[in-house]
Amino acid sequence: MSILSSLFNGQLIASDKPVLHADDRGFHYGDGIFETMLLQHGRVRFLEDHWQRMKLGCDRLNILQPERVLMDHELSMLTRDRAAGVIKFILSRGRSERGYRPPAKAIPSRLWQLFPEPGQSAHDGITVRWCNTRLSRNPGLAGIKHCNRLEQVMALAEWQDTNITEGLMLDTEGELISATMNNVFLVVEETLVTPNLRYSGIQGVMRKKVLQFADQLAIPTEQRAVRAEEVIAAQEVFLTNSIRGIQPVIRLDQQNWSVGPLTTLLMQTLESAS
Repeated sequence: MSILSSLFNGQLIASDKPVLHADDRGFHYGDGIFETMLLQHGRVRFLEDHWQRMKLGCDRLNILQPERVLMDHELSMLTRDRAAGVIKFILSRGRSERGYRPPAKAIPSRLWQLFPEPGQSAHDGITVRWCNTRLSRNPGLAGIKHCNRLEQVMALAEWQDTNITEGLMLDTEGELISATMNNVFLVVEETLVTPNLRYSGIQGVMRKKVLQFADQLAIPTEQRAVRAEEVIAAQEVFLTNSIRGIQPVIRLDQQNWSVGPLTTLLMQTLESAS
């Protein structure tokens, strides 16, 4: 997907121009965080929720968070004359000498990229599979969107079938965590269930919004450990992320689902909120 515009540390740059310093810790160690956001009608959907998650990541990794006024200014520079697209923001800890130990006063690097708007989400349903790659457990990194994504890279390399949109991922102890790029929800006996992500996974912005919608609609919810066999037994299954919103799952291996009433209600609620 082509890059429409790029911004590095406050400067607009050519999209094909190298920008990272050779000693940047984000490049060497994945020492940073990122956000992927949807630009719609000239504004970022659920922007405040993205800022809150970025703050959580900065606090957890002890990276200096940029001032909000600076971030708003750079976002405005990136998106001027654009009403729609996908925004990726990467915050690296910055430059340092060789070695894992971070410098005491690192100056973070900020990279913004704007991509074309995505195609239509698959509201009629997607096919998923199980991934062989397992997610490791690390409570210190659980929930945040850090730049170390090799497990997801390995998982997505497992198949080339374009009919399969996503892969569900278990952790090393056999608990369902997420899909490679999405959070997972099940409908189990009229209760909305999602993995609690206490050991791994990303606290997705869309996951957060769906839980809020469910509360507003008086739909019972549970955030808990989920085993693989519960997925097959669920009445409805859907995936969520910030760009695609809510995508119903209609096939996993030999199991088939229709787009259920609770999933449909939540998709309608999201459409109204957007």
